[in-house]
Amino acid sequence: MHPITLARFDALAGYCRFGPAMVLLEEGAWYESADGHLLGLIVRDRQDGDYQGILLARDRVERFRWVHGTDFFDEPEQALAELQAQEPGFIARLEQERGQGDEPAAAMDFFALRVPQARLHPNFTTLSEGEGYSPARELISSMMRWHEDIDGNYVEQFQSTAFDARLLELYVFALLVENGFSLDHAHEAPDYLANDGIAEIAIEVTTCNPTVDGNGNVVPPPQPVSLEEQAAYLKEYIPIKFGSALISKLRKRYWELPHVAGKPLAFAIQDFHSPGSMMYARTGLGIYLYGYDYDWHHDADGKLIIQPRKVVEHRWLNKVIPSGFFDLPEAEHISAVLFNNSATLNKFNRMGFVARMGSANVRMIRSGTALNPDPDAAEPFGFAMVLDEDYDETWSEGLEVYHNPRARHPLDPGHFPSAVHHVLQADGMTVTHWDGAFHPLKSVTQILLRRSEPGGRGIAVG
Repeated sequence: MHPITLARFDALAGYCRFGPAMVLLEEGAWYESADGHLLGLIVRDRQDGDYQGILLARDRVERFRWVHGTDFFDEPEQALAELQAQEPGFIARLEQERGQGDEPAAAMDFFALRVPQARLHPNFTTLSEGEGYSPARELISSMMRWHEDIDGNYVEQFQSTAFDARLLELYVFALLVENGFSLDHAHEAPDYLANDGIAEIAIEVTTCNPTVDGNGNVVPPPQPVSLEEQAAYLKEYIPIKFGSALISKLRKRYWELPHVAGKPLAFAIQDFHSPGSMMYARTGLGIYLYGYDYDWHHDADGKLIIQPRKVVEHRWLNKVIPSGFFDLPEAEHISAVLFNNSATLNKFNRMGFVARMGSANVRMIRSGTALNPDPDAAEPFGFAMVLDEDYDETWSEGLEVYHNPRARHPLDPGHFPSAVHHVLQADGMTVTHWDGAFHPLKSVTQILLRRSEPGGRGIAVG
């Protein structure tokens, strides 16, 4: 077996971890067999301090799962040697060993077409056919084996009418797994019931979508040109889009469900109302959730001075909604809103690249702006980076958690320790808790193919 990165192990098998139970073990090294049929893992028992080797193989529906554990040893090298010694025997009897007995009847397959070609979402076509998105395709192919289609229409919608929304659900799944949650799939709604040992939380996923007229035709989004038009778009139009999605979910009253009652309930949202809109939505989201905008200036000493300004409503043409989602009646049942501007197909592509998946011809360049750690900075800093063997990214990167100051059941920040957390104070100021790590605010990803072919070069948002 040869060593692999944690990122590759997670992409292949991270979904089989048992959430809170994993706190009993410390993972130290990860391995893959030459033929890719077995994965290896060296763990240390946190209580006893000894080491064990673990073998994982694909079960009958192609999910990597535990098949064997070695004895415990005083040193990790001993555990690894025993793991490698046992590998040939398991390869020889793999068909007998890999069955777990609890597999579903058939493996989940997102890419087996369930709708006519004419109805396929263009992003699904790009994902399923384009070499430039082969890292995302291979990554999602691993993830989909663990998906349980509770409502029975996930794959059809993923391929056609709701590609973005279903992909966001998959992002939240990866986010929860990365942060040590185990998932309860026993209920149709909300989308996730998850437990990381701190608490059990519920998450419902929603999106801002293009506006349609009475005949179902998409209404073109605004195209702001002047600074005044851009400001109105960010602070009036976008909050209305968020309001439409969030209020719709609020009316579902998930907190009344027996399996949700008494638990923190969060909404995860992304803006897909127009191409690239998620890059600018953060401004409008924060204003809408808390009902505050902020004026700022630098004093004579260069110190950033911020003054909160209460926002009463958002108005666009003949549409008017009150500002301050968390101030709405019954919004106290919503603990927080989760948002990640880069929770898009391109994040899946980059994460697949980090996991050494997809075509060897794919290269990527990512550029954009990121949160500035200087407390007196009023503007983000720009970045540009080539994705190479040293590039690293997590599902949590870019995640922002807007906490509800009126929450009946507050969301513990410890659930997502590397996220940026926003908390509204009584004076209208928003305090942001952040560990100072790289936090992109918007980005574009340029996809390059080493050999020339049609469609071999492109710019992708997110």
